[in-house]
Amino acid sequence: MLAGCGVSQQQEVEIGASNAAQIDTMLPLIRDAAINSYINTLGNRLARVTDTRNLTWHFAVVDSKEVNAFAIPGGWIYVNRGLIERAQNMSQVAGVLGHEIGHVTLRHSVEQMQQQQTVGMGEVLACTLTKVCQGATAAAVDVANSAVFARFSRQDEAEADGEGVKTTVKAGIDPHGIPEMFRILLEERKNNPSAVDAFFASHPLEEDRIQATNDQIAQYSADKLNGLTKDSPDFQAFRSRLQSLPPSPPPRKGT
Repeated sequence: MLAGCGVSQQQEVEIGASNAAQIDTMLPLIRDAAINSYINTLGNRLARVTDTRNLTWHFAVVDSKEVNAFAIPGGWIYVNRGLIERAQNMSQVAGVLGHEIGHVTLRHSVEQMQQQQTVGMGEVLACTLTKVCQGATAAAVDVANSAVFARFSRQDEAEADGEGVKTTVKAGIDPHGIPEMFRILLEERKNNPSAVDAFFASHPLEEDRIQATNDQIAQYSADKLNGLTKDSPDFQAFRSRLQSLPPSPPPRKGT
């Protein structure tokens, strides 16, 4: 297996496309045109200010009540409905997208390929991040201690947090949404841990990440931060439309 730094951009995009095709068949993606239009508009607003490789970005909402988001090589970003529904404003979802974009631009998602064994990354992500497991994939992931293939290191998470802060600011969005979303997730872990266990399995999160992002945000001037967007009517309409859809399907059981 090639190391992450030895994978060309063309290879990265081909790997991403292949795994995205797997994910499209395994996960219940929301096909609503208005939902997809908004998440791609917001995602591309963020990606275009930080991507130096001119990738074609793809953003999708997974119809899962699990709280999670994930990135695969080449510019494919997925965010679960359960996370969006817990967000209170646009900046919180933008922060999540900025973080996941950071995993791609920093090539963390390519480095994950080194951990890929006998099952495809798409299958592993579907299993560990949304509890959609079938057959041999379920057994392989279980033996591998659940989210080992999908887990980013604490260093990777810290780097992606930093990219998320910079990216949101460059896009004209309030970066405080990042630590705010962390607070929401930590509170959810206290009150309803099963809803966020997939997120915490793949995204190590403790109080120090909240402090680190707040410290980074504090480096910006008050004038700079005061001019940034925290919420929008379009986001609230998007979130309301998402909540109006039929309930998310239950996770499929392994066979």
